[in-house]
Amino acid sequence: MKLKWWGHAAFQITSEDGLKILTDPYDDQVGYKPIVEEVDLVTVSHDHFDHNAVDILPGNPEVFRKTGTFDYKGIKIKGVKSYHDKAGGQERGENIIFTVEVDGFRVCHLGDLGHLPDEALIKQIGDIDILLTPVGGTFTIDHEEAYQTTRILNPSIIVPMHFKTEVLTFDISGVERFTDHFPPEQVQVIGDSEINIKKLPDKQVICVLDYH
Repeated sequence: MKLKWWGHAAFQITSEDGLKILTDPYDDQVGYKPIVEEVDLVTVSHDHFDHNAVDILPGNPEVFRKTGTFDYKGIKIKGVKSYHDKAGGQERGENIIFTVEVDGFRVCHLGDLGHLPDEALIKQIGDIDILLTPVGGTFTIDHEEAYQTTRILNPSIIVPMHFKTEVLTFDISGVERFTDHFPPEQVQVIGDSEINIKKLPDKQVICVLDYH
């Protein structure tokens, strides 16, 4: 399985069979390069412009933007309801956490989660291997809440997203405030936008990808 970070909350997951999944595509207001690669399916956590720009993607992908359990060409997809804020969605609305099963790995994308997961939500998400989590705060959980969330969900691989970079137009925190919660030997700064995951590590690692 290959995991590529286009930027912000947009990841491309490519299975060994070549099926391509894209999460939360952004539009050109965000600052990252346009997503130019055709994909087979897209998950959308919520309808904000920096997460739902399906209409500007190339091709004609299948789009999942609701809760439930789905199957697409052997890929299992599960979407569970959460919120974009700490007020039950009253401030920024609902958010869908998507988990996809690819090549035997369970990859969980938290979208713009705005609160710590409670026991009911943890149970709905279930066991996961790879966690894609926002860490920048302001519009999502912040670095401390993201750290607490990783402790709760306990994945083998943690990939931070939705943080300040030199091209992002949003005023949110950088990734270092999140990675500082972990021992240096646990943090891997990849220096590339893509990693190839063939097996899970023996010990939990944080993989900081570079945007495409």
